Amino acid sequence: MALPRLLRTASFRLTALYLLLFTASAAVLGGIVFLAARSALEQQMAARIETEMAFLRGESRAGGLDHLLTTVRARNRGTSALEYLLQGPSGRQLAGGMPVAAALRPGWATIKVSDAREDDGRPERVRVLVSDLGGGLLLAVGDDLSRITEVEEAVATAFLWTVGLAALLGIGGGVLLSRAFLARVDAIARTAEAIIGGDLTRRIPERGTGDDLDRLAGTLNRMLDRIAALMDSLRQVSSDVAHDLRTPLSRLYQRLEDARTHAHSVMEYEAFVEGAMREADGLLETFSALLRIAQVEGASPRAGFREVNISAVAESVVDAYRPDAEEAGHLLIAEVAPGVIINGDQELLTQAVANLVENALRHTPAGTLIGVRLSRDWGAGDCLTVEDDGPGVGAEDLPRLVHRFYRGERSRTTSGNGLGLSLVAAVADLHGASLLLEDAAPGLRATLCFPPVS
Repeated sequence: MALPRLLRTASFRLTALYLLLFTASAAVLGGIVFLAARSALEQQMAARIETEMAFLRGESRAGGLDHLLTTVRARNRGTSALEYLLQGPSGRQLAGGMPVAAALRPGWATIKVSDAREDDGRPERVRVLVSDLGGGLLLAVGDDLSRITEVEEAVATAFLWTVGLAALLGIGGGVLLSRAFLARVDAIARTAEAIIGGDLTRRIPERGTGDDLDRLAGTLNRMLDRIAALMDSLRQVSSDVAHDLRTPLSRLYQRLEDARTHAHSVMEYEAFVEGAMREADGLLETFSALLRIAQVEGASPRAGFREVNISAVAESVVDAYRPDAEEAGHLLIAEVAPGVIINGDQELLTQAVANLVENALRHTPAGTLIGVRLSRDWGAGDCLTVEDDGPGVGAEDLPRLVHRFYRGERSRTTSGNGLGLSLVAAVADLHGASLLLEDAAPGLRATLCFPPVS
């Protein structure tokens, strides 16, 4: 795996950005620690020098110059880490081992001295407090600043090591994360390439970790399942159109051919044309139903959904079909629980209920009892049932009733195109509902169960 590709991954860039932010934060924190440590050391140094100066001034006041000389020489030879200098009126060094090149003045100063104890004779910087003892005498007490410099170097070295190790670990972690990220991306890319090549069964592997990429893989797989289902539906529609519309198109062609060759009068011609128009109307109705099903199946779930009073929908459908039912000798009754509310598309739900009622009216003989029942179940959802006591459907036909253009043997002699229940199934799927077709013994029972309103 090429390194430049690793460097271009989002995970590596995010790691690099985090590492940059960490380094900047560490630099700020290190600077604060550095300045705080130096300030504390300088304060400690100043306190030591001031304490020593106060002691020597006290010795000078108590014992005079001779006693001061003795004390300075003794402390200069002792274990004290401080530097001393007692300078006479003429600038002559009376005691102490701190040679200076410049003239001393009372107060604080930072000077460079030549340290004879150093083999290389390199200059060292000394922080000095100079006090005027009167009579031209100057007393200087100082401390080597190299001690503070050593601490500063130690802090800087520790900071550089810490940042350096963090940077190495960050880069290593970024490379490992990038390799893992690229492996997942490559798996997605391979699946996409296979699907582009026509293998719609391929799916992105999921690891079950629940991370972002796993959730993305799950979402893409559900999208691919949806696309595969739509493609299967498209293939089925194409096949159904090719097979089931051949007959009505042939009848239409035959009627037009008869009108051309066999019509010998205006009345005969009009009769042939009227028959052809009926065939054309049937075809238009079939294509309209197919288009409606395609629109429902291609719609976004819950897009434009709102609260629908399914009780009012059921009652309005029953009222609309009751005259037709009475004219055909059917008894249409309704048992509708009031005030049942679901989330959905009112127009599609009305069409679905109407299709169920119309299916029962169309495929049952006169005298059949057709019942529309809407029951409320607060825990499991609401169910709408359309049931008849007609001849029913064979057990082998029940699973295929929702297939496009499918018509059982008992319904071959009745009008219709075999798309009514297909539309009901599409509407149910869009609403997350279940459509259950059962043998009512006798008759057919169709039940739409909607999910509970959240």
